[in-house]
Amino acid sequence: MNGASLERPLLEIKDVAKRYESHQALRSVSLDMRKGEIISVLGPSGCGKSTLLQLIAGLALPDSGEIRLDGEVISSSRGMLPPEKRGVNMVFQDYALWPHLSVFDNIAYGLKNRRMDRADMRKRVGELLEMLQLAGLEKRLPPQLSGGQQQRVAIARALATQPRLLLLDEPLSNLDMRLRIEMRTEMAYLFRQLGTSVFHVTHDPEEAFAMADRLLIMRSGAVDQIGTPSDCYARPASRWAAALLGAINRIEGTIVRTARGVALRSGSVLIEGIGAEDSAEGSEAELLFRPDDVVYVGSGGAPSAAVAETAAASQDGRRPDGERTTFELDVLHSTFEGKRWRIVAKTAAGQKLYLLGERPLPPGTPIAVSLPRSAAYIYDKTQEGS
Repeated sequence: MNGASLERPLLEIKDVAKRYESHQALRSVSLDMRKGEIISVLGPSGCGKSTLLQLIAGLALPDSGEIRLDGEVISSSRGMLPPEKRGVNMVFQDYALWPHLSVFDNIAYGLKNRRMDRADMRKRVGELLEMLQLAGLEKRLPPQLSGGQQQRVAIARALATQPRLLLLDEPLSNLDMRLRIEMRTEMAYLFRQLGTSVFHVTHDPEEAFAMADRLLIMRSGAVDQIGTPSDCYARPASRWAAALLGAINRIEGTIVRTARGVALRSGSVLIEGIGAEDSAEGSEAELLFRPDDVVYVGSGGAPSAAVAETAAASQDGRRPDGERTTFELDVLHSTFEGKRWRIVAKTAAGQKLYLLGERPLPPGTPIAVSLPRSAAYIYDKTQEGS
């Protein structure tokens, strides 16, 4: 095998488009995936992620573009390789187990179709039962299992034939929160131990972060951003991606150029951030940040030592000091969420913001908060697609 073959992507998606009557499900989607990589496709319902999965699986044809697996065209507008010849297996949201077959027979289903030697088949199924913590359940029927156990059986069945590519379609959405956290951690560990190539679809950012080597963030049938989870989290490519990844706080204003880069002016407050490097000064903009990036530093008109220190460094408490900006808010109300309190406050311009705190604050309390420059994402509202 030559060097070019070794470097070839496992999965190549090139300018794929798909339309259903009046709905454009996919718009010129492209992606290369390496062997052994876990890619999570993240986006809300209707963004095109499940349609993309169906095209890879061979359940639908693209209108244009093509999909290659190991260099072979498996889907294009001219035709497709039958699903059973692709070496691609899928785990569905609803498990899709045979209810009349035992756990053992469900896992062994694909191996029996391949006429694997019975001793080898028993060994392979036994290994998967151990790996998926299903040992002792092999004689049970799916209705006798919990949701988490049924999903483990579905994963074991999909892995049994050692597919070239494993597709996961919202695999954890039917499980309760505790099981979702447990299963996403276990799956990511298992797939990496086995070197399995995984194309995973989800609407849950935390699930995508926990599992993926790279994220493919989709919006309205198009790719919004591709990158590692940490890169996408730290530098969202658009206002839409920032909000999807937890930056729910928004402050509107205009762009201002400073010696250190870009800032947003909203009334008397100037907040430095990142992004909008090519935008003109005075352009309408929006600054987004996450509730857990805000540090509460004082209240009641008597700033704490932290506020005083920041204010001294920046000449007044409403201007950035280079790394953080301190500004004032008025508390509207507080809600207990278990570990912490969610505090709803407003800016002087009346814009509502969400913060997290260790204790509730009375309505009307003036507070000072600090926001790091690296966590303040500025987007030019006049630029299309921002």
